[in-house]
Amino acid sequence: MNTPPGHRTIQTASHWGVYNVEIDPRGQIVRTTPFKADPHPSKYVASLPETVRSPLRITQPHVRAGYLQREKTRKRGGEPFVPVGWDEALDLVAGELARVKSRFGNEAIYGGSYGWASAGRLHHSPSVLKRFLGLHGGYVDKRGNHSFGAALQIAPYVLGRSDITEMVVPWPDVVASAELVIMFGGASLKNTQIDAGGAVAHESPDWFKRARAADIRFVNISPSRQDLPAEVKAEWVPLRPNTDVALMLGIAHTLETEDLCDRAFLATHCEGYERFEAYLMGRKDGQPKDARWASRITEVPTEAIEGLARTMARSRTLITTSWSIQRADHGEQPVWMTITLAAMLGQIGLPGRGFSLGFGAVNGTTRPHHDDLPRPTLPLGPNPVKAYVPVGRVGDMLLRPGATIEYDGKTITYPDIKLLYSIGGNPFHHNGNLNRFLEAWQRPDTVIVHEPWWNPAAKHADIVLPATTTMERNDILAQEYTPFWIAMKQVIEPVGQARNDFDIMASLAARLGFGPAYTEGRAEFGWLKHMYDGARARARALGFDPPEFQAFWEAGAYEFPTPSEAKVLLDDFRRDPAAHPLSTPSGRIEIFSSTIAGYRYADCPPHPAWQEPAEWLGSQTASRFPLHLLSNQPTPRLHSQHDHASVSRQAKVSGREALAMHPDDARTRRLAQGDVVRVFNDRGAFLAGAVVADHLRPGVVQISTGAWYDPAEGGQPGSLEKHGNPNVVTLDGGTSQLAQSTAVQTVLVQVEKCESPPPVTAFALPRFTSRPS
Repeated sequence: MNTPPGHRTIQTASHWGVYNVEIDPRGQIVRTTPFKADPHPSKYVASLPETVRSPLRITQPHVRAGYLQREKTRKRGGEPFVPVGWDEALDLVAGELARVKSRFGNEAIYGGSYGWASAGRLHHSPSVLKRFLGLHGGYVDKRGNHSFGAALQIAPYVLGRSDITEMVVPWPDVVASAELVIMFGGASLKNTQIDAGGAVAHESPDWFKRARAADIRFVNISPSRQDLPAEVKAEWVPLRPNTDVALMLGIAHTLETEDLCDRAFLATHCEGYERFEAYLMGRKDGQPKDARWASRITEVPTEAIEGLARTMARSRTLITTSWSIQRADHGEQPVWMTITLAAMLGQIGLPGRGFSLGFGAVNGTTRPHHDDLPRPTLPLGPNPVKAYVPVGRVGDMLLRPGATIEYDGKTITYPDIKLLYSIGGNPFHHNGNLNRFLEAWQRPDTVIVHEPWWNPAAKHADIVLPATTTMERNDILAQEYTPFWIAMKQVIEPVGQARNDFDIMASLAARLGFGPAYTEGRAEFGWLKHMYDGARARARALGFDPPEFQAFWEAGAYEFPTPSEAKVLLDDFRRDPAAHPLSTPSGRIEIFSSTIAGYRYADCPPHPAWQEPAEWLGSQTASRFPLHLLSNQPTPRLHSQHDHASVSRQAKVSGREALAMHPDDARTRRLAQGDVVRVFNDRGAFLAGAVVADHLRPGVVQISTGAWYDPAEGGQPGSLEKHGNPNVVTLDGGTSQLAQSTAVQTVLVQVEKCESPPPVTAFALPRFTSRPS
């Protein structure tokens, strides 16, 4: 497409992809066009320009009215804001940071920002914040993540490593070598739109087509038929949610009793199979975990379970488990059992076979890539504070200072947080049980937020500082499993009084006496060149030849050569386990962990096991709340990012997030397409727009995450949520004492029609007022 005279085209990038932005002579954005190297660019990129000048942009600093009067913090989310100047806002923030440090110590500052605001490496919100707070004397940080936190914690005990995004068999090997792909939780194409460090080339649609052409058999084990693309013609096994481990055990029992295991592999490469086998056969509890037992739990027919086992044993088989499966009560178990099942088949370490964790969870992990590809990054520096909190327990920490919990073999004590600093994220999206979380959010003395838009995080802050968006700054995209460095160039001037997060922190650092240490005398381009030069030197040491910074910036991209062949997961270990032992106590795959046995955790046994979830369709709770709620990743946005954009709002049903429901469940409740429904349990209630669809099994409803939190009464726990945020009803307990990770996929609800729904106000500006007298 030709650029009209006087127009300019500027390249930048996002989590969804690299794109060019056309600017007219007045500096206005005309349109975006995708990166030439991207075969299937995300359609979402075209809607990004509208968000830059959205009416919801925060154009100057604001302070909650009551905060200026030092009133009780319990009014967050329910009070108007007062616009202030930058100097006053920065003085307030710096003064409060100094006060909390002096009076309570740095253990009273929480800086565990969970930000996806930018794909760039300089303006990466958590990095900017952690560098600043570390120089201020430290902060309480988070451990783990919401994406694959349970897998992250259990994998070192089983495999001696925690690089979950590397535990993926690449597509070329799957297409070349696999015959059968068993997918627990599927691999939805919508998830491959994004990468944490920015997507570049979207290739998954083509790989699914190649797999189909190769006549690979796919089995989608999920309550939703849509968890795999229709063109692969997958067999659908619609099990009950949260029962994957029971199904895996039923398969394992058949493998064991019919002598279909690879006993040589179990003997030479695994530790503790005999302890697990005693449990599997029922010698420990009197209950064999056979296919009939598994069928009663999963509602998958006995014959189907036995048939799966036999087919897996005689095929070149890959077993994949999605990240969503482990975001549930006892989420460590499906990960451990996936590895155990693959070990029983004896195909770990062979091309295209074995197991994958999170296959297709994001865009780039299934592509062959170099190990440890260097990246330009902002150095964080040390954090003198040693206190931390598992990311799934942040709300619990805020509510119960001084309480102790078990975590990963240790007893940790919650700190007493007085100041909460959050940039580049929306805690009212990624935390469970939002009514309880809102109570927790009200406890600190001060909440500081940087945001471009008036989203729920900003509306529930004390001090709100306006941040720039990606199009308003320069940066570099680089991530470990995408072979590109991309120049992200500033497209427009900052909107209103918005500032880069780095510049905000530099101003605060100057006020607090460590400005030179924070900036090291560098502004934006100085840091980009410094970061790039360091990564370039490391790349050259590995045999690559990136150009000098100026040449890279002018060219806009550097592509590393693709590896000649994909690295096979655990192939060295398979070939010679003595020469290439795992970093486990035994050096082998630990099907039984003596270390975990020593913890004596009732909720995390020392081998894979079925443990009833806190609530599920086979529990007593189902008599009151008979529907299992699944909350999947959205198609028209990333998490809650840009929920206010037209592409996300057009996907709403009756102005609210869509709730899919099987026709049988809709019929018994006298619900029709487009009805506004109330979804509720003892933790809370939200409204949604009903969609009647047969891609779900009966007894299961599904809603995408990320609808902006919209309570009927701002700042009031227990208020009806009007817009469709599922975390109003989800659990906030940890997966187990081992990982303490998020368990939001374990949730039962009831659904009924809402006869008089209140209007949605999620995209309304907060109230503003003049300075209190």
